[in-house]
Amino acid sequence: MIDLHSHLLPGIDDGADNMQDALEMAAHAVACGTTHMLCTPHLHEGRYSNDAASIAAALRGFRDALEQAGVPLQVSAGAEARFDSQLMTLAKNHQLPFLGEWDERQVLLLEFPHARIPAHAEKLTGWLLKNGIQPLIAHPERNRGLMGEGNHQQLTPFLDQGCLLQVTAGSLTGNFGSSAQALAERLLLDGNVCVIASDAHNMRHRPPNLLPGLEQAIRLVGESAARKLVQDNPWRIVRDQFKANAA
Repeated sequence: MIDLHSHLLPGIDDGADNMQDALEMAAHAVACGTTHMLCTPHLHEGRYSNDAASIAAALRGFRDALEQAGVPLQVSAGAEARFDSQLMTLAKNHQLPFLGEWDERQVLLLEFPHARIPAHAEKLTGWLLKNGIQPLIAHPERNRGLMGEGNHQQLTPFLDQGCLLQVTAGSLTGNFGSSAQALAERLLLDGNVCVIASDAHNMRHRPPNLLPGLEQAIRLVGESAARKLVQDNPWRIVRDQFKANAA
């Protein structure tokens, strides 16, 4: 399986605190069937001072540590970018860390505020799309503004534009509460999910384990459709990145 959303790079956001924790999480991911992982530290002005250069430096250190520890996990990196008008400036200056490509667009993992969808947010996503950037909206099922009867319809403008959705594996198993689980299941059954990812932060509460979410997805939509969300679609996005790393 390929995990496109995780916070294993140590010490640069609210994920792994140190290299030992990162290696423990990596070994756990491998034991649970993950072969490739994209580390996506937060890109959030005023909270986490990450940029493409700092993320690349952290990735190099993590790769070296994985090799020394003998953990057979293939890793690369992008970022989880917080919704902000500054994204336009970063895009114009070619400073956004992307996940890979989808239909010849660079894929950006885009995080909305947890309590709501910002007013007129579709204007920014539309601008991104027009400028060759494919938004992959992170964990919409955990957005409190989308929970409740009918509120998921706020996603319709983004889906109509062509934005993609990434659902958290733990949401499908109830780890983030019944409302998040219900919304994740609805999005899955409606065929609106492109990727299931772990959004792993630590071993205690949010480990890098896609298996329970995959098993629940299989029960809901069948094995072929479910595996596409943890194998085919993620690989379609990141394959060139990992092939370049192997060259």
